[in-house]
Amino acid sequence: MRSKLRNPLLFLLLLVAALLANAPLMQAQAYVGKPKLIVVVIIDQFRGDYLNRDRAEFKGNGFNLFLNHGAWFTDCYFDYANTKTAPGHATIGTGAYTDGHGIDANEWWDASRSDEVKVSSVQDERYKLVGLPESSLPSNQPGAPPFAPKWGVGASPLNLHASTFGDELRLATEGRARVYGVSLKDRAAILPVGQSANGAFWIDPISGRFVTSTYYMDQLPAWATAFNKSGRIEQAEKEANAGPNQFYDLVGMTPAANAYELDFARALIKGEQLGQHGVTDLLIVSLSANDIEGHQFGPDSDQEHAMILGLDKDLNNFFTWIDQNIGLKNVWLALTADHGIAPVSAQASRLGINAAQVNLETLYEDLETSLNARFSPGQYVEYLMPKPEMPYLVLNKEAFAKVHVDEKTAEQALAELLPAAVAKQDKNPLPRLTMSNPAPIQPSDKRLPPSPQVVHTYTRLQLANSQLPPSEWGRELAHSYAYHGNWYVMLVLAGYQMEDVRSWGGTTHFSPWNYDRHVPLAFYGEPFKPGEYHKRVEPVDLAVTFASLAGVNRPSAAVGHVLQVALKPSSPPAE
Repeated sequence: MRSKLRNPLLFLLLLVAALLANAPLMQAQAYVGKPKLIVVVIIDQFRGDYLNRDRAEFKGNGFNLFLNHGAWFTDCYFDYANTKTAPGHATIGTGAYTDGHGIDANEWWDASRSDEVKVSSVQDERYKLVGLPESSLPSNQPGAPPFAPKWGVGASPLNLHASTFGDELRLATEGRARVYGVSLKDRAAILPVGQSANGAFWIDPISGRFVTSTYYMDQLPAWATAFNKSGRIEQAEKEANAGPNQFYDLVGMTPAANAYELDFARALIKGEQLGQHGVTDLLIVSLSANDIEGHQFGPDSDQEHAMILGLDKDLNNFFTWIDQNIGLKNVWLALTADHGIAPVSAQASRLGINAAQVNLETLYEDLETSLNARFSPGQYVEYLMPKPEMPYLVLNKEAFAKVHVDEKTAEQALAELLPAAVAKQDKNPLPRLTMSNPAPIQPSDKRLPPSPQVVHTYTRLQLANSQLPPSEWGRELAHSYAYHGNWYVMLVLAGYQMEDVRSWGGTTHFSPWNYDRHVPLAFYGEPFKPGEYHKRVEPVDLAVTFASLAGVNRPSAAVGHVLQVALKPSSPPAE
């Protein structure tokens, strides 16, 4: 032994080399570009059970990259009640819920900004859109043709009140990390990447061109302009068998839209040289087509099945391209979704589920009549803000102020009226719908049609003051709270019940029930221990796990946990 210690320096060097060889992940830090790139794929409206349901038909390394070679969590549920696109994407990026990041819906009545129109979750009048074709220039921008639409105000993460994992990467590397978001939808491109992102890109819904906002840049990068002019739009229209000038509505609901988005993501990675900056870069791609199609046809349709298998093929091609150009050994991947979806009411009701629909327009008419009878007999005052959307029914506080009614009285009155008003619709039930592919075993014709039911109502004041059940249910509601200066009541219908969506689709999502909260969560990359995990987890865990592995701060309001069960033993300490 004594002879082996005669050269202590050599012994120390050998010891250090051995330790480094046995702990390769100790250098997995964003500051030194390990990994070179993180890619998060968010599928808009993708319920967590889809992967199990269709797994036998997956080919290549699309979904199978996660299912067979990654860490796949089968029991991932959002822990809040407002399961919509904007709050879902904000939650994934920030690792926080609505009470932390402030996004509770896709759009809302904002008392400080407008009492005439709702405000989008990413709307920002201080900025303009960049990259629109002249025919689509909105009337509020210079050079717009006559009768141009007014929808094209700029967009930004103005309403996002918490930092994202991308923001923390940018802060930690003093801006050297490059962070981008891509989607067909502006909110899905902007919210998950945060306030400091280098760019977010979404489409002009008419032409299909990718655009952005002056919040990020004054003009599109040359590579993005080249993509828009490359003929790729026309190719997507041909693949979708769709004509021009209706890209979002016609192409957007087909598998061609996913391939189109992922091609743009390739152009972005190449054009911005992601993974080549000596630090960790981040790209978040939100694939919108599943949501556009899913609302129309539902989760159990042939169209949904084709969409999932088409996306499996497109993801295989995308991941293969990443491997060839950056190397999957240099990349971490994550897969999740912003919300689930309910089955089409007709299908659920045929199987005996009490899957009723509520017509919000007639419901509002009944409520207005009752509110006027109580507070302004002989008159007709509009006590409710127009364009109702579940689950929040917004009161016109100015109208109540004129009759000297305070918030508590107004909200309690509406909450008390809702159960009877919803039940009243049962006297004129919606006609039983039919399915193109009915279940083999039909229920008895003597079975009564579905009946709408109110399970809970909560006033804004109850939510704000945490007057909620001391349970998981109460925590979900608390996580859903945000205040935009208005009075409102939250309406919770029974499971599998929804607003009447037959005029624009087949089903929807918005509820606290598990089918709307269940989403996939899976990871692939060097730190992750492959396997199928049945631990109950949440989408907020994604940002926190990546932050820990990358060695940066967790986002400012994050409440998630590091998923240590899926990390290799040599990973850095998690918490």
